[in-house]
Amino acid sequence: MTTMADLDRLALSLPQTTKELSDDGRPSYRVHGKLFCCQRGRRPDAVDPQTAERLDDVLMFRVADLDVKELLLADDRRVFFTTPHFDGYPAVLMRIPELARIDRDELHDLVVEAWLTRAQKRVARAWLQEHSVSDD
Repeated sequence: MTTMADLDRLALSLPQTTKELSDDGRPSYRVHGKLFCCQRGRRPDAVDPQTAERLDDVLMFRVADLDVKELLLADDRRVFFTTPHFDGYPAVLMRIPELARIDRDELHDLVVEAWLTRAQKRVARAWLQEHSVSDD
């Protein structure tokens, strides 16, 4: 079972990652100033199906491409979702309570993949090599 603390720890363990907090305390994680993961504010495109209220517990993760996005969205657990705002954009959404439904390894992979989409190539290559991961 994973938590926001796990997300924070994983994201900040990646090279050159910074964390910014919005005025209301929502975190966003960037590498070289480029956003790779964040907690979104209330938006008209993400509403609770029962109450129709705008959700304030939505995380956004960048993904490598639209094929990866489709694979995550097809997961039978239905942990990930998207909205029309993200049509054609390589990112998936997840509500914070859904973190409890994925394990730390899956969260690690999700955060690393998001980071890799935005990190400078030389920094990403060095990290992959240091961690004995193929970059293909």
